[in-house]
Amino acid sequence: MKKVLRKLFRPILRIFESSEDEFIYKKSNRTILIVVGVLFLALSAFSAVSAISSSQLGGFIPFVVFFLVGLVCEVVGLLGNDRAVAKIWASK
Repeated sequence: MKKVLRKLFRPILRIFESSEDEFIYKKSNRTILIVVGVLFLALSAFSAVSAISSSQLGGFIPFVVFFLVGLVCEVVGLLGNDRAVAKIWASK
């Protein structure tokens, strides 16, 4: 299953796994990245509910932004290698 998901999200993972620079990786970085991703996804859900309840189309812009940030955090945190996680944190 993980191989299928890695293949599906290859365009996102390629951005963060591409460099050959040295990196510093800590296991806590991955955990924090996953938690931040969950928080952004929750924020996007709250934003979508608020936009729907107020009938404002402009409210979907924050939903899209928060959802994409949360999605990238979750994909890199759950499927990315150590280099990708370190690159998100800019650990060199």
